[in-house]
Amino acid sequence: MLRRFLVILIRRSFLILFLICLGCVAQSAPPDIARKVERQVRSYYTIPADVKLSVGAIGPSKEMPGYDEVTVSIDEGNGKKKDYQFLLSKDRNTMLRVTKFDLTKDPYEALMSKIDVTGRPTRGAKNAKVVVVSFDDFECPYCSRMHQALFPEILKEYGDRVTFIYKDYPLSEIHPWAIHAAVDANCLAAQNGDAYWDFADYIHANKPEMDKERTPEARFDAIDKIATLQGQKHNLDTTKLQSCIKAQNDQAVKASMKEGDDIGVNATPTLFINGQRIDGLVPLSEIRATLDSALKDAGQAPPAPVTTASTPVPR
Repeated sequence: MLRRFLVILIRRSFLILFLICLGCVAQSAPPDIARKVERQVRSYYTIPADVKLSVGAIGPSKEMPGYDEVTVSIDEGNGKKKDYQFLLSKDRNTMLRVTKFDLTKDPYEALMSKIDVTGRPTRGAKNAKVVVVSFDDFECPYCSRMHQALFPEILKEYGDRVTFIYKDYPLSEIHPWAIHAAVDANCLAAQNGDAYWDFADYIHANKPEMDKERTPEARFDAIDKIATLQGQKHNLDTTKLQSCIKAQNDQAVKASMKEGDDIGVNATPTLFINGQRIDGLVPLSEIRATLDSALKDAGQAPPAPVTTASTPVPR
């Protein structure tokens, strides 16, 4: 009799424990709460109606006792989907988004560690403590203007203490020959870094030369011709270069694009100076100020200030 009583008691205890745990796990957001959350997020972040947004399950917050947590997923298209976490009060009248900062890590160093520059051609100082990484698009007119600002002016001022590196981020949806140019540039880089930079200088300075061609094939041919001439100028292995150009293997370019996506690049040019980000065209004074700050952080003295007040980016 006692044994039967204990069995029943244990079963009831397990049932109660199960029900308690069931209440602790994430539950689907009720339709009315999901609707409120969606409207708040769309309104605050100005998300248009044609962008898919979904509200996930609600569960207890591990970071903020007394609050629940809900995930909002935003589908940006082209396979890009991002999740954002929000806090919900228990009475469901308040929603918060709290950013947690880990003070044990340097955010600039953490970002730079995510950028793979292995084998990329460099300009300026070798193994410098300050590194400028530019996500570049050969067909982007703004990139051309930034390129003309970096080279030769900024390189002349900072080249003895800063390393400059380019990464590929062609906006292929609006720039149809940008990937092709990036592949050709990498074919040159595989044999000679100077050939890469001479190609980059020429393409950025002579974009109209490609644009004037009437067909995509003609534009590709024009780019290939420029790459071939650079190969001859630098005495590269012609057979190897032509084979690379003909193959048009864009895996490395797309890997660089994916890397850019992962660290938040969404336009060109985007510069990272020891992790400090610069978006788009900015006055040269801003680039100099960021470089000077990075050099000071690295324990190095910036170069003497330029005499001009604030040189604009070439237009």
